[in-house]
Amino acid sequence: MSIPDCADGVWHVVPNDSGTPEMSKREAMTSLLDDTIRRILLAFVGSCLAIGLSHADPQHGIAMHGDPGYAPDFTHFSYVNPDAPIGGDLTVATLGRFDSLNPFIVRGSPVIQLRSTNYVFERLMGRAFDEPFSLYGLLAETIEVPEDRAWVEFTLRPEARFSDGTPVKVDDVIFSFERLRDDGRPNYRNSYSKVATVDRIGERGVRFTFNDTSDRELPLIIGLLQVLPKHVYDGERFNEAGLDTPIGSGPYLVDEVEAGSQIRFRRNPDYWGWDVPVVRGQYNFETMTVDYYRDNGTMFEAFRKGLVDYRNEADPTRWATAYEFPAVEDGRVVTETIETSLPKGMDGMVFNTRREIFADVRVRKALTLLFDFEWINKTLYYGLFGRTESYFHGSPLSSLGVPMDARETEILAPFGRTLDPSLMDGSFALPKSNGSGRDRRALRAALTLFEEAGYELREGVLTNTTTGEPFTFEYMVVSRDQERLGLSYAKSLERAGIEMVVRQIDSTQFQQRRQTYDYDMFQNRWFLSLSPGNEQKFYWGSPAADAEGTRNYMGVKNPAIDAAIEALLAARSREDLESAARLLDRLLLDGYYVIPLFHTPAQWIGRWAGYKRPETGTLYGSPVETWWHAPTEQ
Repeated sequence: MSIPDCADGVWHVVPNDSGTPEMSKREAMTSLLDDTIRRILLAFVGSCLAIGLSHADPQHGIAMHGDPGYAPDFTHFSYVNPDAPIGGDLTVATLGRFDSLNPFIVRGSPVIQLRSTNYVFERLMGRAFDEPFSLYGLLAETIEVPEDRAWVEFTLRPEARFSDGTPVKVDDVIFSFERLRDDGRPNYRNSYSKVATVDRIGERGVRFTFNDTSDRELPLIIGLLQVLPKHVYDGERFNEAGLDTPIGSGPYLVDEVEAGSQIRFRRNPDYWGWDVPVVRGQYNFETMTVDYYRDNGTMFEAFRKGLVDYRNEADPTRWATAYEFPAVEDGRVVTETIETSLPKGMDGMVFNTRREIFADVRVRKALTLLFDFEWINKTLYYGLFGRTESYFHGSPLSSLGVPMDARETEILAPFGRTLDPSLMDGSFALPKSNGSGRDRRALRAALTLFEEAGYELREGVLTNTTTGEPFTFEYMVVSRDQERLGLSYAKSLERAGIEMVVRQIDSTQFQQRRQTYDYDMFQNRWFLSLSPGNEQKFYWGSPAADAEGTRNYMGVKNPAIDAAIEALLAARSREDLESAARLLDRLLLDGYYVIPLFHTPAQWIGRWAGYKRPETGTLYGSPVETWWHAPTEQ
């Protein structure tokens, strides 16, 4: 296009390549106006497009993919009883001990309910447990997110209060974010480090702008930020792993604490949020008591005697044989099987690949071959367990029976590697024995793998051909149930010339050794959701392998796994999420980082009849936060 020029008072046009002559003043003026209008229109359209990409309207909720399931005017979740009576005490039990009421730092053994629930420390938004991953306003009344999810903005509820009566302010949100990012547990630091700036927006608004726009889960991760009162936790108190009474904004107060053995939460009558939709119908007990026990047997006896009101049973032997006591027979105790829709999760014997003895995948595969699930399930568990063969077993995220698709191939391509053909075509299955406890085929296959890895049998002892050292390791356990399983496995290993020493330790030592990766092997369970995201980095991302306090207990360092996790976070559709999850599943299975164990087919619960629950369940089963006390007639 030619550019008009009027430097001499007469409109001229600089000739173009074809040598166009000077045009008339009228023609030049017309051309200039046309060009100006065109420029204005282009600028206006560009501005509109930019605004469309960056502008967002306040919403009542957000879903990881698609739209949230509840309308803006919803009054309560469908799986609660909004008219549930208030009162009574619910006592639950858990294994272990605690020495801290600070759940946000690595130091100490904290009360897990302070981090995993909204009892005391509330989040900006509350999760709906009948959706894969959707959040609705809690401390924040609205959320704003642009289409590209480059930032997220929350507007706090003006009525939100901490239990000491102080309003929840933007300063508290910013303080909580910064302290958790800088001094909190590694999972906080991993996610919150992706925030570039935090800005106050007016009196009640706060905006988080991200430096990583590929991670579409970040707005939801920030939505789950637990908010602490700055005026209480500023200074050194945040870093103290003591028993000081915590102050939060939630529906319960910490009422009584018996160090290590019991904590009691009391319903706060002055709680600000009883009418908030994500709260209504929940937290119906006047008190919630958590008793700590050293072993499962003692914990079950406490339930039988009525000292514990509710039990989530995980042992099929106990489920099959021990729930025949008088209170069950006369109806005072109710047993139920509740279906869930989640992945079964991975319960497995963890190889610490930081140890030289487990560095070779052939060794890990050989030890997996020697785990005789069929015999153990029949002998110890009445055949009631199902074998876990996928990290996302029982869900659309599992790779079992599903061939690799184009998206998976694309993610894996830069790494120039292939997987076991059975993992690629979906036919993978863990080895199945003849159930005798002495399967010679499995033994021969395992010894072949050991030989390839540099081991041989010498006078009945599996020995390293280079160092002459026998193959022996320690299996760390914290309960009698784990000990029983370990001893059964140890017998199978003896046939291959392997000594596995089963060592039971107390829960405090167990927690410390687990956090610092001071073990050869132990049993762990990872709970996995239908919307895996940033927590996967905490579980098996390469940076987490060297950071104490993560759940990358096996020490996985695999760039292809890191890429699969990044693809999870960047997924814009459910289909892309499922593809990335299936590839992650295949890669984890290919590495034989754990010996997969088993899962219960459903949620097995026992409850004393004075406790009721809603008929409608969730994807996760029946959370006790939705229950209520309804004493039976004597």
